[in-house]
Amino acid sequence: MSMATKVACVEIGGIPIALSTSHERFFDLLLGRYEGFLSTSLPEFALEFDIIEAGTASDEDVCVRRDGPAWLLQRGDFTARWDTQSAKGLVRQNANPYSLDSVLRILHSLILAERGGFLLHAASALCEGQAYLFSGVSGAGKTTMTRLAPDNVTLLTDEVSYVRPENVGPGAGSEDGASSYRAFGTPFAGELAKAGENCSAEIGCLFFLEKGPENRIEEMPSADAVRRLMRNILFFAEDPHLVEKLLASACEFVARVPIRRLTFYPDRKVWDTVRNEARHFTGVPMHV
Repeated sequence: MSMATKVACVEIGGIPIALSTSHERFFDLLLGRYEGFLSTSLPEFALEFDIIEAGTASDEDVCVRRDGPAWLLQRGDFTARWDTQSAKGLVRQNANPYSLDSVLRILHSLILAERGGFLLHAASALCEGQAYLFSGVSGAGKTTMTRLAPDNVTLLTDEVSYVRPENVGPGAGSEDGASSYRAFGTPFAGELAKAGENCSAEIGCLFFLEKGPENRIEEMPSADAVRRLMRNILFFAEDPHLVEKLLASACEFVARVPIRRLTFYPDRKVWDTVRNEARHFTGVPMHV
């Protein structure tokens, strides 16, 4: 199984990370799993993988904590140390894709928290130039919304939405906050077992999902929207500083992006409802 160390750069959300290993089967697994997200960009970060005995992903809770300038990530199927000063890390894990996904999700959640973004329990899809997010607890209908989507809608993810702020136009800067937010496709698949497309778009609306006898969209008070958003953000670290930053990011997101409650009956007509609502955001008719 051993070979000379090989490196692949995986770019998710516009953040390229170099992944290296001398384990041949694991490297082949890595290439196949992230095929649509391999990149020739200069990596911002690097992870070296030391593969231990074969095994499956663990259902234990993950522990993520600081150790000086480094982060320690621990679960039954992996341990990792990532040094924020050198931007390098070492991972010891089983040779399975789910452990690899977990490590990358945690790393991206830490990076995004410092940059005003976050990972969100939400499906997201690109429709005529804008991204729409559908968030909720397990069983709320995230995967259902992606299954019901028309053919001209592009899947970004059915599981974990990748959200980053962007400053647009002259004078936009960190002191002014984000001008808008973008959603990016990810390889992190849920029930559909299908990676999203490697593309991105400005977010047009976030819908919090609830199932009901009819399709109905309602506005949400900002305070309610922030509370719901914080409950659905993926974050694993025991770190008050980053939790404060996430709360500030959530408030900024709610101030910039339309948030709605979507009660829906699971048939394709729900997308007509979504598109009708989208006309209010863009002022441009959206075609079925």
